[in-house]
Amino acid sequence: MKLNSKINMFFIVLATVTISVLLVVSLLSFRHFSINSMKEHIRTSAEIVRVSLTEAMINGIIDKRGQFLSRLAEVRGLKTARVVRGPMVEHQFGKGLTQEQPADEIERRVLAEGQPFYEVEESIGGGDIIFRGTIPFVATNTGYPNCLQCHQVPQGSVLGAVTLTMSISQLRYQALMTIGLVVGAVSLSILAAMLFLRRLLGPLSITANDVANAVQRAIHGDFRAHIERRTNDEIGQIAEDLNRLMAFLHEGLTTMGNNVAQLIRHAPPSGFNLLTTTVEMVGGLIKASHFKQSIEEDETRAEIYRRLSVLLSDDFSISHFSIYEVGANNNQMTPVIVDAEIGGSCRWCDPEILMRSVACRARRTGHTINSVETPGICNSFRPPSEFTGMSHICIPIIQSGTVGSIMQIVGAEEEKDLLQMYIPFINIYLRETAPVLEAKRLMDTLRESNLRDAMTGLHNRRFLEEYVETLVASNQRRNSQISILMLDLDYFKMVNDNYGHDAGDAVLKALAKVLSQSVRASDMVIRYGGEEFLIILQDTAEVTADAVSEKIRASVEALKVQVGGTTLQKTISIGISDFPKDSETFWQAVKYADIALYRAKEEGRNRVVRFDKSMWAAENKESY
Repeated sequence: MKLNSKINMFFIVLATVTISVLLVVSLLSFRHFSINSMKEHIRTSAEIVRVSLTEAMINGIIDKRGQFLSRLAEVRGLKTARVVRGPMVEHQFGKGLTQEQPADEIERRVLAEGQPFYEVEESIGGGDIIFRGTIPFVATNTGYPNCLQCHQVPQGSVLGAVTLTMSISQLRYQALMTIGLVVGAVSLSILAAMLFLRRLLGPLSITANDVANAVQRAIHGDFRAHIERRTNDEIGQIAEDLNRLMAFLHEGLTTMGNNVAQLIRHAPPSGFNLLTTTVEMVGGLIKASHFKQSIEEDETRAEIYRRLSVLLSDDFSISHFSIYEVGANNNQMTPVIVDAEIGGSCRWCDPEILMRSVACRARRTGHTINSVETPGICNSFRPPSEFTGMSHICIPIIQSGTVGSIMQIVGAEEEKDLLQMYIPFINIYLRETAPVLEAKRLMDTLRESNLRDAMTGLHNRRFLEEYVETLVASNQRRNSQISILMLDLDYFKMVNDNYGHDAGDAVLKALAKVLSQSVRASDMVIRYGGEEFLIILQDTAEVTADAVSEKIRASVEALKVQVGGTTLQKTISIGISDFPKDSETFWQAVKYADIALYRAKEEGRNRVVRFDKSMWAAENKESY
């Protein structure tokens, strides 16, 4: 209910209650006043009758009392007058006149009890209201003449009673007229007060409604409401202050919204709710800032990608998405996470993009590819056959000026509008993620450079030291065997001494290439130091390790390296041990392979020697 209606209702209820209370109080007061007046009037008339009758007895004209009673009834306002004798008077003087007999029930009760009786009654056959009073005559010996002079009765005896009836219709009419005038006057006063207060409170009510409408508009994002100032008091000041507040909020939120829109690079739609949209955009920026703080503390890029996956699944309720990482050579792409599955296979695109990244339009152009706006824009989008009507949005994540990663979001027909709404907010997170991913990639590159030999491109000994725990744990988990090959070029020092270090470097590079080509991708070739190399063959039986070693020896023997105008050929010696067969400690197994290598050197070089325990015994004996 509006304030104006409440005010009107209040005054109506107040007027109704006031008039009702006034009417009831007036009626009760006039009734009480009328009854008391009638009682006094009747008591006075009864006393006159008693005195007149007493004097008539003393003067000896009591037999003329009938005329007195008849004339008494003619008094204005007095309807009837009747006298009845008590039993003692009847016993002494007889029954009396005809009009004094018989007594009715009320008169008999008054004669018996000696107490007056009053009542209001309707006259028969009309609307006249009658007030009746029956007053007893009690014998006393006071005054002159007194009752006991004529009546032979004890003092206090009831000699008789007089019944008088009077009309109070005229009195009631006058009372009602008076009450009507009072109620009318009060009603007019209340009406005048209502009109005055309504005029006084009208601006308050209108201003309150205007304020309520302005607040409702503000809740829906519209702060342009203007409230007219109708008075110069506090109400007018409130209207003026609210107008200034609304203008301030509108200007502030508009500026804030525009600034945030520039930050997220997305203009809000027309007719948007200024307040809620600004709050949502600021909230998105705050969450993105917290997200950046979290990923900056992550150790690897994989952890960052997992956070992005959780973000899409939990915060945006997106079920189908892919995150690809572009390889270092920019020719290949790797699916990092597919539909929240870490390391999942390429599901929504043609697998060709994995080997030829330029087939991915987002990777090739560096622009967001949106099939919601432009259906069929990318030919490499190939959803599974059971999914129909799917759309995709691919967002490139730029790192160091090139596309380093790509986030692909996939949605059904009914999710298109929702995806479009999410994209600006997802872009906030990706812009915060891009520099962190770039920093992590640079750190990984730097770390990788520290774990590789700069000249040959092979892993170095430091890499093995960092990776050995993972290698051993993986081998124990598979309950498999590792063959360790320790290799050393024969007479390599002579190359450096006779042809220079450039020639030595050329030989080492050529050797590294031969070694890499002689093993599987899952095997590891490590430059252990100088001309010494270490090869780890995973999940390899002894016979296979021997065959690979012999193949390497033969390949090196046949290798010809052109250095200036000279062709160099070298041989290699190889020692083999098995982990955990020869030793349950990995580094001890490496030591055994080194012992086998030196045995190969001692036996004439250019050969493969497998470790056995006798070599360790001999080594310990020589050391001793």
